[in-house]
Amino acid sequence: MPPSDDSSLRKRTPADQKSASPPASPPPAPAAQPAPPSTSSGRSTLLLVFVSLALSSYFVYSKWDSLGFPDDLSDSYAICSREGAGIYTLDTDTPRAQCLVVHKSKFTNTGSLDHILATWYATTPGQPHVRFLKPGQIIVPGLSDSHAHVLEYGATKQMPLEGTSTIAETVARVRAYIIADPDIFEDQTKFVEGWGWDHTKWLLEEWPTADALEEDPIVAGRPVVLQSKDGHALWVSKSVLRSMEPLPEEVEGGVIVRDSFGKPTGVFLDNAQDLVIRPEPTYKQLQKRFAATVKDAHSLGLTSVHDAGFNPMSLEFFRREAQATTLPIRVYGMKYFDETAAYWGDAFEKIVLAGNNRLSVRSVKIFADGALRSGGAALYEPYADNPETRGFMRIAPELLNEVIPKFMKDGWQVNVHAIGDRANGVVLDAFEAALAKANGTALRPRLEHAQILAQKDMARFGDLGVIASVQPTHAISDMWFAEDRLGPERVKGLYAFRSIIDHGARITLGSDFPVEDMNPLAGFYAAITRVSPEGTSPHGPGGWFPEQRMTRAEALKGMTLDPAYASFTEDILGSITPGKFADFVVLSQDIMRVPAERVLDTAVVTTVMDGKPVYGVL
Repeated sequence: MPPSDDSSLRKRTPADQKSASPPASPPPAPAAQPAPPSTSSGRSTLLLVFVSLALSSYFVYSKWDSLGFPDDLSDSYAICSREGAGIYTLDTDTPRAQCLVVHKSKFTNTGSLDHILATWYATTPGQPHVRFLKPGQIIVPGLSDSHAHVLEYGATKQMPLEGTSTIAETVARVRAYIIADPDIFEDQTKFVEGWGWDHTKWLLEEWPTADALEEDPIVAGRPVVLQSKDGHALWVSKSVLRSMEPLPEEVEGGVIVRDSFGKPTGVFLDNAQDLVIRPEPTYKQLQKRFAATVKDAHSLGLTSVHDAGFNPMSLEFFRREAQATTLPIRVYGMKYFDETAAYWGDAFEKIVLAGNNRLSVRSVKIFADGALRSGGAALYEPYADNPETRGFMRIAPELLNEVIPKFMKDGWQVNVHAIGDRANGVVLDAFEAALAKANGTALRPRLEHAQILAQKDMARFGDLGVIASVQPTHAISDMWFAEDRLGPERVKGLYAFRSIIDHGARITLGSDFPVEDMNPLAGFYAAITRVSPEGTSPHGPGGWFPEQRMTRAEALKGMTLDPAYASFTEDILGSITPGKFADFVVLSQDIMRVPAERVLDTAVVTTVMDGKPVYGVL
């Protein structure tokens, strides 16, 4: 029998931090060749008309040498590459194309320049308008992040705490933020909030304390609440601690970190974070956070995000925004499940493609365990670096087995956060039991993170039709401490993307921003290299467990068509296919062919949604 759960946590010293390119993509598909002329005079005349039209259109519009022409964009237009099949469509019938054609909000055609001009009037209203990519540029479908926290990302812009190396340096960031804001500086009762501290990156890996905040005279005495990088821990000041008294001795599914005398130190993990009461942001503050997130998202090529946890406040915000205006980005929301509240799956009306097809809330988000970084991931065996604990479940397995079938019966997609191998195993057990009486293809259940998997559980993804929603940048962040925490054998099941795919499972990719970099190309790079941006890993420049790398084709699909499938929108999004919404991205270079070490040099030139640029110009 493995030891029972507990929450013993201790200080550790971090491990010392220590690419081969995947095979290139196939060469560009040749442009479609014109059919041989017919001997029929009628056909010859018709062919001459088409050729004349094609040539005249080509010469008229070839003066537009590149994107960025300043006139108004027509309702109908084409974008082409002079270098052949420079458009990666992700469409199975035409995976590469020279041109795409848009009318208003949708794609109407793809193919060679000759083809799209010759068939223009049969497929697209209006006159032909053709624009050309600059040399080296490519087009991919609009990029999607399958696991993100939209409003939380905007909140991190207030006081980012990532990148510090000591507790003192982090407190200094708080001090600088207070001094820079006169309203906060002059009013000691105003809450000070920030996000991003990471004790696993500090020179001495230890939990911070409320006392550390009191050591700075500017910070001392103020209500301070600081969220950890992974979102699974809060660090609060003494003022906040006093306002929370009396505290319970224990919290199911969470930890109140205490000193050797049993006194709370100021850190709360997982479900214990719910004890921290802080003022809710105003509607205007939420709008500012959303705008900040969208601005960055568009600049990085994101046209769709899956928000991994709508609480009542964020749900109401997005519903209100969608009713008032067209959302500036597509949002697929997961409604948060509170195990202490009444079951709502049969009472809440799902939201499906509301607000001009840009908001859906038809999935539920359940937390099974905590995080590896904070030691809360539920493991079968104790942590290698802390044998006194094997983490904890945030929800009882019995409750999982009760509510998952209910949500499925009521037509909800069930998305469960699971990090540790035990948590993943428990959730897969619950899915297996529930899917015996349900249609997995119709419901598309998801395991969010699916980080550590026992060998026996890997095959179950494919067998059950469970989607693995994974974050490649987590792999290259956690690789520096993962083996210390899990041991040399168990770590082989961490971020085992290739093994999951080879067992027949469908993967969808995200970043978990603001936990990791929002840039989807950072995830693409991590998936295909498994090395840091500097080209290093604990296993050397060849990558951390390089046998678990994804191919470039798999990684691109994981950011386009797979997220569309995972959000029930593969019929309208995810590929450059006639009839689908015209969401696409122009990139400065070909990420499918450049050396892997150059992928992160790629810039987003233009991001387009519903046929109109939301970043850059066409």
